[in-house]
Amino acid sequence: MAQANRLASNRFSRALWPTPLVPVQLDESGPQIWCKLEFLNPSGSTKDRIARYMLEKAWRQGKIQAGSSVMEASSGSTSIALALHCAQFGLKFTAVLPEGVSSERVMIIRAYGGEIILTPKSEGIVGAIRRSEILAEESGAFLTRQFENPDNPEAHRVSTAQEILAQLPESCVDAIVSGVGTGGTLVGLYKGVFESGCEVIPFIAKPITAGDHFHAECFSSRIPGVADGLSGLFRPAELPGLVEIDVSDSLALETTRKLIRKGFPVGPSSGLNFAAAVAASARLAKGATIVTVFPDRMERYFSTELFKGTEVEEPALAAK
Repeated sequence: MAQANRLASNRFSRALWPTPLVPVQLDESGPQIWCKLEFLNPSGSTKDRIARYMLEKAWRQGKIQAGSSVMEASSGSTSIALALHCAQFGLKFTAVLPEGVSSERVMIIRAYGGEIILTPKSEGIVGAIRRSEILAEESGAFLTRQFENPDNPEAHRVSTAQEILAQLPESCVDAIVSGVGTGGTLVGLYKGVFESGCEVIPFIAKPITAGDHFHAECFSSRIPGVADGLSGLFRPAELPGLVEIDVSDSLALETTRKLIRKGFPVGPSSGLNFAAAVAASARLAKGATIVTVFPDRMERYFSTELFKGTEVEEPALAAK
């Protein structure tokens, strides 16, 4: 056991490589947005940041060791990241997911050796969170609690934000744009950039869908990983100047498809973030430095509506 602990401890030196920060302009007349390519992290999403940070800290504090069990409730990306890093550390991982998550996500988690527990789709992620708390207490598993663990935004404050500042050495960041699931990305990036001396404005990207009652609009569930009112980390009062940007879910999905056709293999939350960043540019001075995040890769969405119409078809036989 001691040898196993030393081997896992040595993995702490394997810091995640910085992901690229690139300027993206989808339309000739549109603004240039600086995009952090977080889909290039090992498991394919920005959740590698928080998974590794939370596990390393828990290990150093003696809360887990080789062979320990780890559990999380997640709609997918955090569970995938935890499954990968638990595999590297010799930990057992269980993901508690609501029914209806894409089959690709389930397959990836199982491929890393993680176990899957599904909760009723009608209960959503809230039901998965409640179930994970009960199961963790019964089994003694370490519950990472991504929606309330302060190590979540801290991971982005000390890593992602610092990378962005190093990659834009001659510029202050004028705006940070992100959708909110756990809230860790927006909160951590804002704090890290603000502490550097930038008078940065935080923009929250909110997916909405048209209602049928006097054309009312409501929060959309069509963008995986983005949730409303679940985060215990996202506190608007702690983000001075916070601006909310509403983006139609249809625009978010179409923007995602445009990004993919430009060579960025991303998921729906990237389209949401980019569309919101474009809208935010209209509220800022011309030439403002706007940064957003492309959170995850497209492969985990092949069976979702994002790729509707691109299904594989049998090739037609050539006429004789």
